[in-house]
Amino acid sequence: MAKKQTKRILRIVFIAASVCSLFFVPWVLVRAWITPLPDTVQEQVNDGIKYGLDGMIVYVDEAGKPPAFYAAGWKNREHRVAANPRSLFKIASISKLYVAVAVAKLVNDKRLSLDKTLADYLPELAGRIENADKITLRMLVSHRSGIPNFTDTPNFWENPPKDNRKTLELVLDKPADFEPGKKYSYSNTNYLLIGEILDKTLGYSHHEYIRNEILKLLKLHNTYCLLSEANIDDVMSGYSVGYNADLKRNDFTSPAGSMVATAQDVGVFLRALNDGSLLNDNEQAIYSSIYTYEHTGLLPGYSSIARYHKDIDAVVIQFANTSGGYSWNVSEIVYNRIVKILRKQHAK
Repeated sequence: MAKKQTKRILRIVFIAASVCSLFFVPWVLVRAWITPLPDTVQEQVNDGIKYGLDGMIVYVDEAGKPPAFYAAGWKNREHRVAANPRSLFKIASISKLYVAVAVAKLVNDKRLSLDKTLADYLPELAGRIENADKITLRMLVSHRSGIPNFTDTPNFWENPPKDNRKTLELVLDKPADFEPGKKYSYSNTNYLLIGEILDKTLGYSHHEYIRNEILKLLKLHNTYCLLSEANIDDVMSGYSVGYNADLKRNDFTSPAGSMVATAQDVGVFLRALNDGSLLNDNEQAIYSSIYTYEHTGLLPGYSSIARYHKDIDAVVIQFANTSGGYSWNVSEIVYNRIVKILRKQHAK
């Protein structure tokens, strides 16, 4: 009898907890997730706007088919300018893929060594960054350095530093998050430091190297290393939930995420990175040992996803000019549903 009563009580508690949890469910995410899958990518992109994204751009490159472009919502909300699939966009941390490619090429050319340390490359930081004599370039590229992430500084995005040196000062003399090489932890500081190492090694800006060795090679005429290099009128506006102003002119100059590009240019780059046409065999082997072949990006007002899907031989790039709230979750749900639509079409 006692056992039956216990089961009954547990059942009541479970039901009560389930009912209570309904009041805290972000219904926009539930709706985005459970709505029947539409037949076309464009319909799914349109749905993204219904779920609170201001504007969206999607680029799809399926092998054997012409590239496909999709857009919905606003390029500029204030002036009611419709989203343009060929607009420039702040691609944020997708920039790290380009920096990692530059590292792989320079390692192959024997101009960099993955096993040299941060102290070897930037001796002035010995004593200012814990374990600088143990952190290798390989650890920096693969986010295994233990160096604190400068964007985790409290209130960083309310008033970010105006230059990379001041940004680096946010983490100088701070304790390490962990011993180098012991675990993975994503840190934008790693790529800020890689940018410094590249500039010192090259004797000129790594931006110029990326332009000459990657962008020109792939004929990417709509990719820029910095916002200041682009025509600001061609850049999609950016918005954050609860904040009305356009964030387009906010500049982020760190190598961790400074680049601006069209979805098509990112797609061409990602295809070349994945199919082996960007790097020679040795460079490809080096790259594979240090970094990933896909990336997401997030800056105030901008979220982006760049992935290659081997099973359908398709590159899918998605840009959404909204951040904050549940916008990232919505963006991920919409992206995954787009890929489901493509797989469904591919199977026919």
